[in-house]
Amino acid sequence: MGFSFQIEKTLGEFKLDLEAESRGNRLGILGASGCGKSLTLKLLAGIESPDAGRIQIGEKLLFDSRQKRNVKPQDRRIGYLFQNYALFPHMTVAENIGAGLQRVDKSADTADMPAENIITRFQGKKIRKQKRIQEMMEKFQLTDLAARLPGELSGGQQQRVALARIMACEPEVILLDEPFSALDVFLKDQMQRELEELLEDFPGLVVLVSHSRDEIYRFSEELLVMDQGHAVVYGATKEIFANPRYREAARLTGCKNIADAKRIDDHRLEVPGWGIRLCLKREIPKDITAVGYRAHDFVPVWGERKENCLEVRIKRMAEMPFEYHYYLQPAGLSEQKSNEERPVSPSEPASVQEQSLCWFVQKGKHIQIAEKGFPAYLELKEEHIMLF
Repeated sequence: MGFSFQIEKTLGEFKLDLEAESRGNRLGILGASGCGKSLTLKLLAGIESPDAGRIQIGEKLLFDSRQKRNVKPQDRRIGYLFQNYALFPHMTVAENIGAGLQRVDKSADTADMPAENIITRFQGKKIRKQKRIQEMMEKFQLTDLAARLPGELSGGQQQRVALARIMACEPEVILLDEPFSALDVFLKDQMQRELEELLEDFPGLVVLVSHSRDEIYRFSEELLVMDQGHAVVYGATKEIFANPRYREAARLTGCKNIADAKRIDDHRLEVPGWGIRLCLKREIPKDITAVGYRAHDFVPVWGERKENCLEVRIKRMAEMPFEYHYYLQPAGLSEQKSNEERPVSPSEPASVQEQSLCWFVQKGKHIQIAEKGFPAYLELKEEHIMLF
């Protein structure tokens, strides 16, 4: 299903100006809190109206400011799963699911009908509605919970009810607004797996908004990275994680080590904050101003120093459940002059003079360090060096 939008919206001092075009069925929107992710979903759903722009899903034009077209939310066939699921607290599970179906219209289209025809039509719609509710309860394993109120359900059960209510209307698009943000780690993983299974056979478009890179990577085929109301980068999810291209995109996709850099020539790059010059086989673009390296990708080196190696000192170490986190100070900063690196000026910012590096080591691989001691150097492999 094709999907494209170009939307502008100003709220106070905040301005959203966003554009994207997708041909996939699973789109993720990643960004920090307050960048405009939820507002984007509201504009797509029709809950809010853009100041200008265009929204099209498949062949259906939902909004166009030039044509003065703005399809009503109830006519867009878009299901919106809110963060808190927005279930009606006084309604049972069955009633909540039924609330997602269109109410029977007994006004204009029945005005000239005989009374017996109106009754027959009403009864037919009621039967179809009950059948649809039953279908949804069976699909989402809610039959035994039909008479319960939302307050009597677990978080996972509430999510299934909310999704069943959405799916009852046979939407073409489902919008998921931070659906796991308030959950603990165990419940989050469980509900993510359940949601994956429930959406597995959904043929339409799913848009997931999140500030969690893990959720985005797990659910989306295509990714839009946002910052302060604007698109930073857009493309295939795995490609962006492998090569974010921009500093902010790298940070949001989990890169812990980012530093300013200066291009020396086609194949050499100076990184003052790390006290190192990097030599690359690939050509370095002239507009590169920063580098990034993910915390899990460093390679420990014992013995002779290799190319693109850092000598570091341990500032701090934290033991996590499944890995060790090392926070390191590049020793090369104090030895730049003897290594023919340029000296660090006292007037330079502290971020340049002293740049902590993060190295994350899985516990299974930490055995080497326990046996050999901390490595003399950490090697940066060229295939993992990101240029911004």
